[in-house]
Amino acid sequence: MPRFAMLVEYHGAPFAGWQRQADQPSVQGAIEAALAKLEPGPHTIAAAGRTDAGVHALAQVAHCDLTKDWDPFRLSEALNFHLKPQPVAIRKVVQVADDWHARFSAVERQYTFRLLMRRAPATHDAGLVWQIQHQLDPDPMREAAQYLLGKHDFTTFRSSICQAASPVKTLDELRIDRVEGWSGPEIRFFLRARSFLHNQVRSFVGTLERVGAGAWAPEDVKTALEACNRAACGPVCPPQGLYLSGVGYPDNPFD
Repeated sequence: MPRFAMLVEYHGAPFAGWQRQADQPSVQGAIEAALAKLEPGPHTIAAAGRTDAGVHALAQVAHCDLTKDWDPFRLSEALNFHLKPQPVAIRKVVQVADDWHARFSAVERQYTFRLLMRRAPATHDAGLVWQIQHQLDPDPMREAAQYLLGKHDFTTFRSSICQAASPVKTLDELRIDRVEGWSGPEIRFFLRARSFLHNQVRSFVGTLERVGAGAWAPEDVKTALEACNRAACGPVCPPQGLYLSGVGYPDNPFD
């Protein structure tokens, strides 16, 4: 059975997350249903990461096994046809080795978070950003972010329902940029690590927003981290500004 890797983009608003669910729409379920239109029978696909309800993806990676030796371009075109009108797009399909795995072959995940700062309601970016009505100072946020880099016990920034075996992770990069977006000034967070805990990114962003607003000092983030206690975390921000923006592999199959 040939194995195919898929580069997937989606708008997370209509879905209860990536993972297939019996009674709610999911991105995985939508793609598996499209595959069933091409090859009858049940399909199970695996992804590099399971995004939560409302979280978007610019470059999720998944793989599937099929019986027919599809031309990758024709497979992507057929899937996109059957995915309409859902906000899911297969950007690219490539055939990969039988032992290649979207999740277990990955060595890095990248997330981007968009935070819009303006008082007027967002229109074009509604559902695609976390909007706040006050301005943030990025400099103390960058100072606070330094405490989160490296290998730590991230229990403070881990959801109580996280299923990871250990709270110890290594955060390789946390960059904070102020940019002029379509709808106004934004703070954009770029995070990179081999893997993340459940709600880790949203816990980081919600906590760092408090620093940018002046409610927390940068050193308060260090204190919260060292507490290894979920109660020490700042607010967990909403999901709509979060994007899975890239997955890294030793040899990128899409290059």
